[in-house]
Amino acid sequence: MIRTIAVIGAGTMGHGIAHTFSRHGYQVNLYEPFEAVRVAAPEKIRSELQFMVDEGYITSADLETGMSNITMYDDLEAAAKEADYVIEACPEKMQLKQELFAQLDKICKPTTVFATNTSSLKLSEMIAQLPPERQALCMVSHWYNPAYLIPIAELSKFGNMPEEVFQEVYELYVACEKQPVRVLKDITGMVANRILHAQARECFYLAEIGAASPEDIDKALKYGPCFRNATTGMLEVADMGGLDVWLAAEDNMFPALCNSDQACSAMRELVEAGHLGIKTGQGFFSYPEERQAQAQTEFYKRLIVQLKASKQYI
Repeated sequence: MIRTIAVIGAGTMGHGIAHTFSRHGYQVNLYEPFEAVRVAAPEKIRSELQFMVDEGYITSADLETGMSNITMYDDLEAAAKEADYVIEACPEKMQLKQELFAQLDKICKPTTVFATNTSSLKLSEMIAQLPPERQALCMVSHWYNPAYLIPIAELSKFGNMPEEVFQEVYELYVACEKQPVRVLKDITGMVANRILHAQARECFYLAEIGAASPEDIDKALKYGPCFRNATTGMLEVADMGGLDVWLAAEDNMFPALCNSDQACSAMRELVEAGHLGIKTGQGFFSYPEERQAQAQTEFYKRLIVQLKASKQYI
């Protein structure tokens, strides 16, 4: 039974993963080797939990539960040695993850399940150096950012793990109000990110050719496809519209869609110019310094409205 969870990395993803588990009653050992990140993590976690309280999604008691169930560590062995489930949220570097899993294999109990939050690296390569009995307890558990507001969790079901172990992890995520997606193939990007980036490729291309302003491209997405797809998945939408209609539309439209195998040049030019989005004040949109905090808060507020609404989708 999973009672104690070790989260490796307290950065962008790790701290949100940690307090999602902790506020649902699990003991979480949060390991972070970099002092500045480790020191900042508790206040960041409290701030995000307070945001959820202020928005009426959780109670003040939930906030205190979330805080009290997290213990910060600067020592990997101390954080992981008693964990039943370990999930790493480290930088997307294959060698780093291979070395980390090798360390964890020596530290953890034989029954501990290892998970990676990655979606861009192959699980089979990450765990190739582990003994077969440990490989059978390894999986991808991919969250979306921000981890505490977006309910998806993609769980690899590649055939390497006993069914009862997979089911225990699946039930862990359900208990934490996640919507787990079983991914059956070890493919780059898993499922959700492949869908996302296929959609993003066309959006970026439309902006690049000036088909519409960035504001109107985003408006078209929010109030068109995404409005409908929030409650109805793409395959069901096609069934509802008629597959004959979709077949004809796609035969007509696909030759005109972007099929580049590289990121669009407009985005590449922005990155090369140092325009990285809100963190630099300029991306596809402009974010003056005095408005950056407000823009970030507005973004999170829209997400929590959607999180509340998602309870009606089932």
